[in-house]
Amino acid sequence: MRVQFSIAGTGAESIAASVEQGISSGALAPGDALPPVRELAGQLGVNPNTAAAAYRLLRDRGAVETSGRRGTRVRRRPATTPRSLLALDVPAGVRDLSTGNPDPALLPISTVRQWHSRRRPVLYGEPAVSAELWQHARAALSADGIPAEHVAVTSGALDGIERVLTAQLRPGDRVAVEDPGWANLLDVIAALGLSVDPVRVDDDGPLVADVDRALSRGVRALVVTPRAQNPTGAAVSASRAAELRTLLARRDNELLVVEDDHCAGISGVPLHALAGSTNHWAFVRSASKAYGPDLRVAVLAGDRRTVERVQGRLRLGPGWVSHLLQDLAVRMWADDSVSRRIHQAEERYRGSRVRLVAALARHGVVAHGRSGLNVWIPVPDETVAITRLITAGWAVAPGSRFRIDSPPGIRVTIADLADAEIDPLAAAIAGALRTAGRASV
Repeated sequence: MRVQFSIAGTGAESIAASVEQGISSGALAPGDALPPVRELAGQLGVNPNTAAAAYRLLRDRGAVETSGRRGTRVRRRPATTPRSLLALDVPAGVRDLSTGNPDPALLPISTVRQWHSRRRPVLYGEPAVSAELWQHARAALSADGIPAEHVAVTSGALDGIERVLTAQLRPGDRVAVEDPGWANLLDVIAALGLSVDPVRVDDDGPLVADVDRALSRGVRALVVTPRAQNPTGAAVSASRAAELRTLLARRDNELLVVEDDHCAGISGVPLHALAGSTNHWAFVRSASKAYGPDLRVAVLAGDRRTVERVQGRLRLGPGWVSHLLQDLAVRMWADDSVSRRIHQAEERYRGSRVRLVAALARHGVVAHGRSGLNVWIPVPDETVAITRLITAGWAVAPGSRFRIDSPPGIRVTIADLADAEIDPLAAAIAGALRTAGRASV
């Protein structure tokens, strides 16, 4: 632990608050070790049970993690740390390709500000899902082979996933997740007191053997990104989906399967879903990536019990997602001009991915990016690669944000990458990976 920060407090809550303050201020950095329970208890003059309770609070809040002989350490992305402190420090003049954002110029929401709802005001006690959105969601999801008898609306994909996990799991339960996978999901799982069981990913999605092993270890849930997987760009193929469905059908049918279709409309590949393979499942489709991150609307379909639990918790909290947002989402989904714009964005993203992966291949660099907004590049050393790229004028995201046990890599967001930038970027990446006169692949 850094010597300039001293933990204070006399009770579990005050000790935990002191550690959180150290994390928030930057005095405690991701990866920093905290004192062993008995050592901390001796320093503070408290009972070891009090120190242990403080550490449990911090684990439950997603601030620290305990890993065997490594002891208790601040998480790589502690939930108590402001997101701004986790962002890559991009120097002035460096092209930033680390964000994971869509291209603002391709978001149709910027063209529909004049739209407004003509419906009468929605009052307390009315249905949480607007009739128009319910009808559209059922038709759209059914067309993609998703059973849509039961539908809820949440404030974005992560909100939906968190509500499903909270509704069905309890602290300590194990969740199988993609590795590398979405960093924010890993944060939420830690904050909920759940444990992750990593499942490796190739271009066709989660590896069947890894999912099988996770099931054998007793995981209670499996979270899958069927396309535009973040950060690798993987997309579940038809054959991989069939294998996974067969596996799930012959194993514990009480497993909760959650699918995150966060890039529908602009992923660049067809959907091959697992929805309905088990008794308990949820399929979440968000509007944010394609239509605008501020459009906090996601449609959640699932089995009756799961959807009813999600709706019940919504009623106890915010009540419902604003019908003004629901109406706006439906109008955008149904507008022909918006659909054309979404198709143009999808083609633009597909072209940038394909051209960057091909340009890297010409330099002998292996890259992955079958779908979505990102390209994933395995590297021998993330720190060296990122440092060299920043020196060359390019900023990319370190793979450590997304990895559990998988090998190092870097993520390049291609959303607003111009055609003229692709070859210089590929050359810079190849140069950053070159070791002893050759490119690392």
